[in-house]
Amino acid sequence: MTGYGQSDAGLADAYAAEDDVLEHARAQSELATVRPVSPGSGAALQLLAAALDAKAVVEIGTGAGVSGICLLRGMRADGVLTTVDVQPGLQRLAREAFAAAGFQPGRSRCIPGAALEVLPRLADGQYDLVFCDGDPAESPAYLAESLRLLRPGGMVCFEGALSALDAAAHEALTLAARTLVSTVREHPGLLSVLLPIGDGLLCAVRR
Repeated sequence: MTGYGQSDAGLADAYAAEDDVLEHARAQSELATVRPVSPGSGAALQLLAAALDAKAVVEIGTGAGVSGICLLRGMRADGVLTTVDVQPGLQRLAREAFAAAGFQPGRSRCIPGAALEVLPRLADGQYDLVFCDGDPAESPAYLAESLRLLRPGGMVCFEGALSALDAAAHEALTLAARTLVSTVREHPGLLSVLLPIGDGLLCAVRR
């Protein structure tokens, strides 16, 4: 496990071995100037989807398919990933990545459009997991929609939450992350944890 830093996140990335399919999807992400989840975060998403025995998952931010592959690999064999992105071109890359990973077209539903326009059209209480990797400024709205979409015992995860811990930063996105972390931590209907992998994976179970 060489070539990685000795930080906790670096060690988590080194532990999460990835195959050629994921490496290619990462390369496509780089070409499209989209930052995918880290290997450690991807492995965590796969584990969480498996632990939930997830059949229905929503993803905000399709990218080039890295996180989608991880989620699909953890889901049930009959599970369906609904993934939303404002860029149809990225979703084309994601569909190619899903096919390369061996998933039939019926295992994923790619919906182009803004998340806050698409999410209200999805059914209440029918989803096991919602993964949010969209516009950080919209995270509070994503949380509200997620609580509506999730079944009891379902989970919502937010990528990029570690920026909330930077006490010296005052950028708008950092402040939005702090608001999200505080809201999730104090919500009486959620049990949450902030995992120090990648850019920070904030996870919460709906009680």
